[in-house]
Amino acid sequence: MSKHIAVLVTDMVEEVELTDPVKAYKEAGHTVDIISNEGNKTINGKNGDEIPADRGIDEVNANDYDALLVPGGFSPDLLRINPKNSAFAAAFLQDNKPLFSICHGPQFLIDTDLLKGRELTSFVSVRKDLENAGATVKEEEVIVDGNLVTSRTPDDLPAFNRESLKLLEK
Repeated sequence: MSKHIAVLVTDMVEEVELTDPVKAYKEAGHTVDIISNEGNKTINGKNGDEIPADRGIDEVNANDYDALLVPGGFSPDLLRINPKNSAFAAAFLQDNKPLFSICHGPQFLIDTDLLKGRELTSFVSVRKDLENAGATVKEEEVIVDGNLVTSRTPDDLPAFNRESLKLLEK
């Protein structure tokens, strides 16, 4: 059954952490919307790629999506500026919908106040922040904790995509 997946991202995203999972989701028959702070915005990736946003955060409702992807790079830090972004992500955790986050992405999830007691992984530089938010952080290529799938770096994308797709099949 096809799922509708939101990708929450803004400038300075690590492009491959967006494009590789999106490609895998689409190849599996899912629909993907790129959501940023503004609709009709061109997102400038960390390595210079330009990615068009489909919708702005003010135009979307978490109830319209089955899953959420939060890629890494410096985008997660910039997403934290607008509290509407964390409220959107929190809805997925609260409703037990799949949430996929890689690299620096889990750092953004701290702002949901819903990481206490969760098990996850991330890029090494944000692990202490996650521990301080009450999460148990492990050094593994991918961790699945209920509806939450996390990975560390682009090298982990095969495992990240595999586990994300498994969760989407449920």
